Amino acid sequence: MNRLILIIVLAVIGFTGCKKEMKSDNPFFSKWDTPYEVPPFDQIKADHFMPAYLKAFEEQKDEIRAIINNKKEPSFDNTIRPLEYSGQLLTKVSRVFGALNSANTNDTLQAISMETAPLLSRHRDDINLDDNLFQRVRSVYDNRDKFNLTEEEKKVLDNTYKSFVRNGAALSPGDKEKLRKINEEHSLLTVKFGQNLLAETNDFKLVIDKREDLAGLPESVVDQAAATAREMNMDGKWVFTIQYPIMEPFLKYSEKRDLRKKLFTAYFMKGDNDNERDNKDIIREIARLRIERSRLLGYDSYAHFVLERNMAKTPERVFDFLKEIWEAALPVAKAEAAERQEIINREGGRFRLEPWDWWYYSEKIKKEKYDLDDELLRPYFRIENVIDGMFHVANKLYGLDFSVRTDIPKYHPDVRTFEVTRDGKHVGVLMIDNYPRPSKRSGAWCGAYRGQSRDIRGRMITPVVTMVTNSTPPGDDKPSLLTAYEAETLFHEFGHALHQLLSNSTYPGVSGTSVPRDFVELPSQIMEHWVFEPEVLEVYAKHYRTGEIIPAELVDKLEKAGKFNTGFNTLEFLAAALLDMEYHSLTEPMENLDIREFEKQILDKYGMIPEIKPRYRSTYFNHAWSGGYAAGYYSYYWSEMLDADAFQAFKETGDIFNREVAARFENEILSRGGTRDPVDMYVAFRGKEPGIDALLINRGLKSGM
Repeated sequence: MNRLILIIVLAVIGFTGCKKEMKSDNPFFSKWDTPYEVPPFDQIKADHFMPAYLKAFEEQKDEIRAIINNKKEPSFDNTIRPLEYSGQLLTKVSRVFGALNSANTNDTLQAISMETAPLLSRHRDDINLDDNLFQRVRSVYDNRDKFNLTEEEKKVLDNTYKSFVRNGAALSPGDKEKLRKINEEHSLLTVKFGQNLLAETNDFKLVIDKREDLAGLPESVVDQAAATAREMNMDGKWVFTIQYPIMEPFLKYSEKRDLRKKLFTAYFMKGDNDNERDNKDIIREIARLRIERSRLLGYDSYAHFVLERNMAKTPERVFDFLKEIWEAALPVAKAEAAERQEIINREGGRFRLEPWDWWYYSEKIKKEKYDLDDELLRPYFRIENVIDGMFHVANKLYGLDFSVRTDIPKYHPDVRTFEVTRDGKHVGVLMIDNYPRPSKRSGAWCGAYRGQSRDIRGRMITPVVTMVTNSTPPGDDKPSLLTAYEAETLFHEFGHALHQLLSNSTYPGVSGTSVPRDFVELPSQIMEHWVFEPEVLEVYAKHYRTGEIIPAELVDKLEKAGKFNTGFNTLEFLAAALLDMEYHSLTEPMENLDIREFEKQILDKYGMIPEIKPRYRSTYFNHAWSGGYAAGYYSYYWSEMLDADAFQAFKETGDIFNREVAARFENEILSRGGTRDPVDMYVAFRGKEPGIDALLINRGLKSGM
């Protein structure tokens, strides 16, 4: 950012205080004296962010200038290391702002996000496109064999050099300017996409004022809807939203087909209502910019650009991988659809199965086949107990202990905070934030207010990790009681948390979850395997009223129903993953791209059945357009190929808590972050590369040996 722009922005926000005043007024300008230097959320105000960002930009630019002006021959110690540690204030501000803007946003934070997006893009480009800096980095890279680097340092150097090239450092001056404009416009559009999606999600409400329209709904679902209505000053009514934990039980149990259709359609049409929050034009522009950027950098498509650094390497390999699973799942899904249509016909329904019917009739079949539904399980899945269960697993595997801390600042009353220790020594801080609210985006994720690393003097920096879900909230007289899927989601995000908590890297750029996108889900998804293991259920699955451990016959039913609906679950995911890949494999900008028609063509191409819709349609596909998973949504299944095989390492010993295998998983994968190639890490753990068979067997799409 040039000096004139800085002066203008400072004038607009009234930032005129001196350096001493900044330190006393703005929490970002002084060391935090909270326990473990957790952000002082009670002191941080919205108007602190912009001054902090601006100061952080200037600090990092000073650090970059010092690297460039160093008269000594470029080396790892005088170029790569200081570059890796530069911008610490910017990282600090960005992590806090990004986490709050996702989990507890408001109009002010959203406005700041739009304001800072182009500034951040410009700042990154100022660094990435600086030729003097790049020449020093390239000199170190070209002479890397003479620096006696550690394995981690070699990886940091390789990442740094390739990052500069992939971000345009080797382009001509004219092309660098083109890239700057593309990056700035792209940054604004991705922010706007997410903001539109949040607004669309919050806007829709299905308001019911007749008790007969609640037919079929369990008491717990009705009570929650009444509580939601009271929160919205609609006493005596019932409100259902398109937040997933509220929508899903309605679709499963409501006997009112017209209302199921209304709710599902509102969910399915998010961002596609031709209003001021419509995302179709934004998608078209993001896709165009990504194609232009990729071609400018010498790649055939954005997918080629992204996948070069992932395990899969090429779009062709991803498409082959997804198609193999698709071909196994499609006939299963067709059979499931026929089975649901059969029930409709048997009950005298004179209609064809539609997407808003799938959950309802699936629940009937599950009840008929297995005498099981989520309402039977919910009383045993009190959220506090599920959290205790995942802590128990982490203790048995890795020796971690979790203690509640009430003296640590938190950003919202819903947050629960834990200190994590091992053998009495502090490991990190874990914050868990579980319930939906208008200020929180949908979905579930894990992040960090501070990542693990060692500072430039070698001192350990411990992580502050945050786990965020949108789980079923407590009712007036009931605690939060989860579905089996929600319990699985908690364990999933906890796996990401463990990846960060057990990281043992030196450099921040390769610590924790700083790994290729199609490897990052391995630690999260392997944790899902413990959720319903009988040994684990005995620990946490206790009736919230009686304390009774979940009965063995219910566990048996749960196990038998484990592969139920697998065709549907697989196909709806793969449809979204294929949409993502098809968009990002385009090699020419399509100015008149019709988003709805493109979706239809792709789904028809693969033979998608009309009774199932993609898990994410384009207009609310946050992973692809705003969430960092562009040309990467496939990675959940790629990682499932890994985690299905990896869990076998435990099962083969006859002990799912085998400490020797757990130590190997920690030492070779969790603790290493991105310090090695992921294939090498996996082979070091497992002794071989994984194959797709374990995934197909795990999903019930192929018989086991």
